[in-house]
Amino acid sequence: MAAIFISLVTIFLVYSSHLSSTNALSVNYYQQTCPAAESIVTKVVRKATTNDKTVPAALLRTHFHDCFIRGCDASVLLNSKGKNKAEKDGPPNISLHALYVIDQAKKQVEKKCPGVVSCADILALAARDAVVLSGGPTWDVPKGRKDGRISKAIDTRKLPFPTFNLSQLKKSFSQRGLSLDDLVALSGGHTLGFSHCSSFQNRIHNFNNVTDVDPSMERSFAGKLRQVCPVKNKAKNAGANLDSTPTVFDNAYYNLLLQGKSIFSSDQALLTSSTTKALAKKFAGSQKEFYEAFVKSMIKMSSISGGGTEVRLDCGVVN
Repeated sequence: MAAIFISLVTIFLVYSSHLSSTNALSVNYYQQTCPAAESIVTKVVRKATTNDKTVPAALLRTHFHDCFIRGCDASVLLNSKGKNKAEKDGPPNISLHALYVIDQAKKQVEKKCPGVVSCADILALAARDAVVLSGGPTWDVPKGRKDGRISKAIDTRKLPFPTFNLSQLKKSFSQRGLSLDDLVALSGGHTLGFSHCSSFQNRIHNFNNVTDVDPSMERSFAGKLRQVCPVKNKAKNAGANLDSTPTVFDNAYYNLLLQGKSIFSSDQALLTSSTTKALAKKFAGSQKEFYEAFVKSMIKMSSISGGGTEVRLDCGVVN
């Protein structure tokens, strides 16, 4: 699928108002200091993706989890040290993988431009490349983020959970300056990847006192999930793909959602409001409109200002 390039100058100007003047991002931030940064990151991500098709989904998820806790400051990449348990070791982040890709990109960038490009920017660029390499849209990534020094596992409780209803999702997103439109568009990121049984077990076993299975889930689809994830599941890696094309960035997620074949409660929640349901229908009917909305919302999300003040030389360690 050919990547669709969308001009983002106007979009960036709109969302730059969300940033303080001292933390303003720019698509040309490294034009003078490290012009090769983007191409280096892309090369590393492309190589990793060639070797492991699950890398794009992992990078996109990692960027999302980073931005939703302390802003986009690469705190999700910091290692636990001493008595401090870092974000990456918090329960929702235990399954994050492909962090080595960011480490490899950082090492390559450091060779070219020592101490210039932040880990937070490398993660944002890698997330964009993940989408493009999966056949999705491309965009100019605003840059200039700084790396943070604080990372606490307990803060991962602030992430939106796959069991959230629409009210909970709306609150989580609005606290970060994101709208319902952003919620529906960014949920489309579930077009990539896989989920372990534990994240959707609530929908296929003991749903409530009346029924064992979420009645909003298509019956045969639920049956297949119950076979893969029995009540007393002991298979550590058991689970399901998030849509029918888990390595392709497309709008299949929305079409399956409308058929009752979504994985998470938080996916199904998008159909519980006329506003969000209308957007899901629009994206199901037009991949182009989904791409445009996703790009706009990704720039907005990845511009959530963090408390970072430095450029880490090693993404897993504070300078």
